[in-house]
Amino acid sequence: MTELLKSSLTRRTVLQAAAVGASGISPALRAVVYAQGSDAPEKKEVKIGFIPLTDCASVVMASVLGIDQKYGVKIIPTKEASWAGVRDKLVNGELDFAHVLYGLIYGVHLGTSGPKKDMAILMNLNHNGQAITLSKKLADKGAVNGAGLAKLMAAEKREYTFAQTFPTGTHAMWLYYWLASGGINPMKDAKVITVPPPQMVANMRVGNMDGFCVGEPWNHRAIIDGIGVTAATTQDIWKDHPEKVLGTTGDFVKKYPNTARAVTAAILEAGKWIDASLLNKNKMAETIAEKSYVNTSVDAINQRILGRYQNGMGKTWDDPNYMKFFNEGAVNFPYLSDGMWFLTQHKRWGLLKEHPDYLAVAKQINQIDIYKQAATAAKTPVPKDVMRSSKLMDGIVWDGKDPKKYADSFKVHA
Repeated sequence: MTELLKSSLTRRTVLQAAAVGASGISPALRAVVYAQGSDAPEKKEVKIGFIPLTDCASVVMASVLGIDQKYGVKIIPTKEASWAGVRDKLVNGELDFAHVLYGLIYGVHLGTSGPKKDMAILMNLNHNGQAITLSKKLADKGAVNGAGLAKLMAAEKREYTFAQTFPTGTHAMWLYYWLASGGINPMKDAKVITVPPPQMVANMRVGNMDGFCVGEPWNHRAIIDGIGVTAATTQDIWKDHPEKVLGTTGDFVKKYPNTARAVTAAILEAGKWIDASLLNKNKMAETIAEKSYVNTSVDAINQRILGRYQNGMGKTWDDPNYMKFFNEGAVNFPYLSDGMWFLTQHKRWGLLKEHPDYLAVAKQINQIDIYKQAATAAKTPVPKDVMRSSKLMDGIVWDGKDPKKYADSFKVHA
């Protein structure tokens, strides 16, 4: 056995022991208890695709800690190269589930981001923790925030290129919302390209883009490498915004409801474990930094998951609204209004030509009943309402009550 394998097994054993210690009963024992009778997962081994991003952590840790065993399943985390690849493998059944962009699932369901197929969201994986990075070259000319960028673009006319990670995804919507709030129309005043998250920093280094929106650790990595600055965090745009989800197909949920519930419960518990302590967060950072997961240095991950931010221009701050995976259960409920918000933005930017039946679509996709069952199994509180109200960066309130009016209310649109 190689030293590397020994070290990896030792770390895994220690982490699993930590998980057992927290609950006082071994995962193997609980798997036996859980898997009796008709509640047993129909499919015992599941492949869950993930992109190398900090917010894949609860999927990875559910497997590494052995929490999946407690619920009678074995999670195989599968590293993917791009969101388009994740979409294709979900749709054709190569993956059972994925750590995936909220808006990607909605886009596939409505046929606006590739092949049309009924899709399902089982839970929200995280809130917050993405950012908008501008190149150091732009920052040196005063473009360090939205107002500075708008001023520079007005003064120095040329084609400005910004990158997001998937056309209907979360990063595209945060980027567009932020640009539009500064008076920049992303569809008319700039060129927008799609780049997989792990390739963002390399593309900025060679000058392929002026800015990008992506999940961590790639914004902080751009600062470490001295090529970019953080112009805004996504929690600045929308505090406690929905981000990645546990996604699958509608067919999978119908065929394997117990498996869907078990996997959701395991990942819920892993998110709870991550958020439980500073020690756990640091263990998580060490684990997911490894080559088989995010493949970066631990220092690119472990600052922003604790809310310790720097912007690459000398400013540092502690942000209480950093990336959360559980937050006493507030993170994970698949609110219908969250899904509907992405549809309003898809309509705003011309990805949808007509207004859909916003509420009906959200009810089809967001699996509220399965989530509630999984939350009960994982001893997680569930909110009373399937809608929530939020105020975004421009003071506009979103509560899901009149999505058509909301979608049509923006001055800057496609």
